[in-house]
Amino acid sequence: MPHRADEASLDRLGAVVVFYNPDSSCIDRANRLARWCRCVVVDNTPAREESERIRASLDPSIVYLPNYANVGIATALNQGIERLIADSFEFAMLFDQDSESTLDLIGGLANVMRACIARRERVALVGPAYEDARLRGLAPFVRFGYFKLQRVMPAGDVPLDVDFLISSGSCVNLACWREIGPMDDALFIDFVDTEWCIRAKSRGFRVLGVPWISMTHELGEEPVRAFGRNYPMHSPVRHYYLFRNAVALLKRGYVPCTWKSTELIKLPVRLVIYACFVPDGRTHVKMSLRGLWHGLIGRLGPLA
Repeated sequence: MPHRADEASLDRLGAVVVFYNPDSSCIDRANRLARWCRCVVVDNTPAREESERIRASLDPSIVYLPNYANVGIATALNQGIERLIADSFEFAMLFDQDSESTLDLIGGLANVMRACIARRERVALVGPAYEDARLRGLAPFVRFGYFKLQRVMPAGDVPLDVDFLISSGSCVNLACWREIGPMDDALFIDFVDTEWCIRAKSRGFRVLGVPWISMTHELGEEPVRAFGRNYPMHSPVRHYYLFRNAVALLKRGYVPCTWKSTELIKLPVRLVIYACFVPDGRTHVKMSLRGLWHGLIGRLGPLA
């Protein structure tokens, strides 16, 4: 049931924010977050001198972990989470550098998680609905269905069982981290959150969407309009990872056939969209096909 956050709800809750060439707004968001809870910033910015400038701009209370290289979102999240576990935190809020956090968001999700644990429920992750104005408002939660995702509108005052949540804005129950295992470093960036949620559910844990809590989050770059709807858009390199990792997950036994059937339909549709509706579509298609091939032959990790 909904209830407001207070200081007690933030007890033993930390946050992990992943940076990659952040602007001043990203740094400001991390500094605001540090007012409410322990904040660990893991920085994938490659330039060492830029990392030192970022360090000097952050609140002194922030734990700053520079990698001086882009090691990927999975590895960065793992590093931040391991730091919170080492410091005996119970929950970890995960954020992209461009996601807006609020006290009601982090405290509200922690309260939901605590209530689930008090009822002895095996819950790995809780997360808010997210709103991207460019994609027409509040996005539905998702459950996997054969050949089509089942979209669940965020309504009501009861947490909803879902099949995955985007990592940014979600709250991880660190008590189950060792049993589920870390994010998959080899995936590097795309489908990292999807794979972890699938793995958590395959091991008997629940993933819950919290319909009365929402977060502003921009998914990708400027969307493209195709076939009467808006589609999130990314760079050609991101589309390489998207195709490669989708194929990699199609080969894994614990990934449900419902998800696989949907992706087998979506992959060719994406290629058509890139070829026909995206500027420089040839590059997007080329990188996507390269990712598909690397997925088939099992070449994972960062793109060389």
